[in-house]
Order: sequence, then structure tokens, then C-alpha cells
Amino acid sequence: MKRFWRTMNGAAFALLAVALAVAPAAAAPRVSKERQTLLSQLRAHITELASDEYQGREPGTDGEAKTLRYLGKQWFDIGLESGTNDPGHAWFVPVALIGRESARSAALFTRKGRRIALPDSEVLVLTSGKRSLLEGAPVLFVGSGDAIPPRAELAGRIALLLDGGREGTERQNAILGAGASAVMTVLDGSRTFAAVAAQRRKQGYSIAGEELGGDLEAFISPAALDKALAGTGQSVASLRQAATREGFAPFRLDLAATFEATTRETRINTHNMIGRLPGKRPDLGAVLIMAHWDHFGRCAPQAADHQICNGAIDNASGLAAMTEIARRLARGTPLDRDVYFVATTAEELGLLGALAFAENPPLPLKQIVAAFNIDSIALGPAGQPFGVVGAGMTPLDPQIAAVARQQRRKIASGNAANMFVKRQDGWALMQHDVAAVMVSSSWSDLERVQRFMDGDYHRPTDRVKPDLELGGAADDVDFHIALVRWFADARKVPSAAK
Repeated sequence: MKRFWRTMNGAAFALLAVALAVAPAAAAPRVSKERQTLLSQLRAHITELASDEYQGREPGTDGEAKTLRYLGKQWFDIGLESGTNDPGHAWFVPVALIGRESARSAALFTRKGRRIALPDSEVLVLTSGKRSLLEGAPVLFVGSGDAIPPRAELAGRIALLLDGGREGTERQNAILGAGASAVMTVLDGSRTFAAVAAQRRKQGYSIAGEELGGDLEAFISPAALDKALAGTGQSVASLRQAATREGFAPFRLDLAATFEATTRETRINTHNMIGRLPGKRPDLGAVLIMAHWDHFGRCAPQAADHQICNGAIDNASGLAAMTEIARRLARGTPLDRDVYFVATTAEELGLLGALAFAENPPLPLKQIVAAFNIDSIALGPAGQPFGVVGAGMTPLDPQIAAVARQQRRKIASGNAANMFVKRQDGWALMQHDVAAVMVSSSWSDLERVQRFMDGDYHRPTDRVKPDLELGGAADDVDFHIALVRWFADARKVPSAAK
């Protein structure tokens, strides 16, 4: 009998193996009709806004006009109202920008009245104003610039500091703010003069009317500075040694310089777009949803096969999500609070549209209970935890966690995503004390985000592709609907979460 059952079991297992081999694959999880509709709508918006017809959605171009017309029709058909609260500018708020680029850079070094000729290719002088001139100013060596000398030492002088390969301009700005007439950085670290010059010569932007002053900033290569210091007993190497000595104090060099710089200005007339879903109790404040509409236009050399930066993920995906959030909220039960939907301009130029909104808001900023920015979300599949850019930086965290529990979703632990907090529009609002975060399932997987940053980000390859992943974006839409309903509920959130 035992042998019989062993034989029968072996035969049964063999038949089972054959059956499994020829059986059809397990059916994919069933997608509801509502989810299918959402996925289709998201793809349609992204495909439209990231098409070549929009020319990369560059501010101040026909691509902007086409983008805003498309969004305007969508939002009007959904049932939103103009949220500008300005009858003279319904829906669209003008934002005037000034683009500035270096036009002239001149540096002349002297020692004891003798001119020292240095190649223009190794000294760069920049100004934040239209024209700045500083003549015959003495040079003060300030080491690495971490300790700021008193104003009496800096006044009328050029502060020379070692770069050390450190990114950013915090040290230079602090020295200028402390009273130096100019600051000059010797690029003695890993950053090359050519790379810094190429970056700093690019056009920079600001909101029109901002007073930028006329600060002078210069960069010099180590070889050029060594030539300027020849015969003084000093060199880049000796300055490095001096800066590391205990008790280092700034000292004057036997060197003076004349700096001149000018900039060329261009004006860009662009717009934010603001829609509003009216609540039953607008006196209780509002919830804000924001996504930037702009991108880079034509960004590749003319010889390239494809020149347009279409910005499918960054940020047609955010616009698509915001539009579908609005659609589903508009057809739902009326909320207590107003909900504002803001499509910002010039995010790629320095969060300028968000800054313009914060400086001229359609309602007092203190009345914004919570703000949620949406940016570059079509990256991850459905079912991922939600990352919070701005975690621990606002009072919103406990309420967001409560919504996650309600929706049976997870919030990624830690605050690693905060490394991106200054690179998105929510940061501009945070600078004006608005509780703003970015919540997205795509941003819970920072390795995936980094692959996007290293690949298609800000390149012509950020286009709609057959494998465009929208599962996570659809999750984001659903979660933001839950977030808005929660924060717009006066019983759950009685007052602004300050």
C-alpha cells in the first residue's frame, strides 16, 4: 500500500506540475472603473501638456499662453471659479520677471602703483546691479570666510577667501553683508574656474522691482592669484597654511584691485493661474494645492534631434494631478473651507512664481490652513508609502499621519526627502510662514527619484513614454483628496495649523 500511494502521489505531483505549466498566468489585480478613468485622465493631461505643440512651456512664450488656455478650460469646465480675487485679472495674475546676465567683467590688479597683467580668462567679476565699479581697493585675506571680520576691517576692502571646493554663496553673502566692498574667491579646491565661470555667466532671474543692489563678486584661478602675489612673499599655498593656523586673523595683502562689472537685462511677462473651489465657510480660511506649470522651452543645441524640454514628469504630471484633484473635489460634498488651486510660473527660474504669490496673495497668508505642493510625481508604482518633503518642518505632520491611518496608507519614516525641500515651490511659502509640504508616493523612494534626476530630469528625454508609470500618481490624487477634505473640515482642523 505504501508503495502504491508513493506511486500515486508521484503521478499526482507530476500532473500538477504539468497543469501549472500550461495554466494561464494569474490575473492582474482588478482595477476599478474609477481608477481606470483616473489613469486615463492623467495620461491625457500629461500627453497634451508635454507635447511639442507646447514648446516646453517656457514663461513669456506662446507655450505659456497655450498651457494656461488649456488649464483654464479644464478648470472652468470642472466648476472652479477664479481665485485671484481681483476683477481686473480673473484667473491669471501677471508676474513680471527680470533676466540678468553678465555683460562686462574687468579686473585690474596693482602693487605699489605697478599694474599686474592677468588673463581675462582667469578672473571673473560679477555684479547684482546694472553696473558696479570699485577702484584701487586693498585686498584683505579672510581665510575660508567662516569667521566674519568686523565692519571696520572690511569697509572699503576686497575680502579674499579660499573656496575649498565648497558649493553655495552663504560665506560670500555674509561677508558682503558685513560691509566688504567686494568679495573675491580663489578657486583652490575641486571646483575649476572654467566650471564656475560657465555657471555664473548664465542668466539669472528675479521678480521685477526687487532691489538687488550692486554687490561685486569675483572669482580668480590659483595660477592667476599666484601671479598677482609674485614678489610679495605670499602665494596660494602660503595662504592655505596661514588659514589653518590656530588663532588665524585676517590680514592685508600687498595688493590692490579695481573691479568693474555690468549686466544685461531682459524683461519677461508671465502669469500665475489661480482657481478656487468655494467652501461653505470661507471665513475659516483655506487649503492650498500648488503645482508649477513652467519648464525650459528649447533646451538642447540646434543640432540635436530633439531640442525641446517637454517636462512630462517635471511637471506636467503635477498639473495633471492637481486638475484631477480639483475635478473630484468639485463633484463631491461641499467643504467647509475654500480650496485654492495655484499653477505657478518660473519655478525653474528660482521659485519666482511662488514667491510672487506669497508677496501678493489673494487672501491673507495666515488664513491658509495647509498648503500642498505637487511636483514630479509620475515616477513610482501604486501601493508605495508616501514621502513628505518638509517632514518635521511644519505643524502638519500629526494631521497628515491621521489621514494616512484613515486611508490605511503608510508614511515613510525619517526626513531624508527634506534634502529637496529648498528645490520646490513649497519652500517659497515656508519662507512666509505658510505651513507647506510636498506629499507623494514617488518621493518615498529616493533612489528612484535620484535615477530620474540623473537621467531625464531637465533634459529633452523627459517626454511621455510608453512605460510612463502612473500608478503612484493616481495614489497621490486619492491621498490629496483625503488630505484636502481633512484640512477643509472645520471639525477636524478648527483653525490654521500654525
